[in-house]
Amino acid sequence: MAIVLDHTVLPARDHEGSARFFAEVMGLRYEGPDRHFAPVRVNSALTLDFIRSEQPIEGHHLAFRVDDAEFAGILRRLQAKSIPYGDDPRTPDNLKTSHPLAAQGLYFVDPNGHLFEVMTNP
Repeated sequence: MAIVLDHTVLPARDHEGSARFFAEVMGLRYEGPDRHFAPVRVNSALTLDFIRSEQPIEGHHLAFRVDDAEFAGILRRLQAKSIPYGDDPRTPDNLKTSHPLAAQGLYFVDPNGHLFEVMTNP
């Protein structure tokens, strides 16, 4: 059997708000809390489980490969919500969408400091 990432846990000050933020930007559904997690199903194999944390949060970096239509939708939602994005992890607010490893790509930061990367195929 191939190794498949099933879920990852991301700390958040407001775990449900963070799950809603991520789901809205990515065009996914947030269906509410499950025990102490606020899970967002990314695809059939992966769930992001946001968990409330009172400790200082060290941001994580997660990268997602999407098709051109999904990328366009994500970009449109970021722009509609005036959420900064950029083509460089050091300047994720420069409003550019070039990417060295993809035809298009961008980074955006959530309210907890997590850096999300979205890129299309090369």
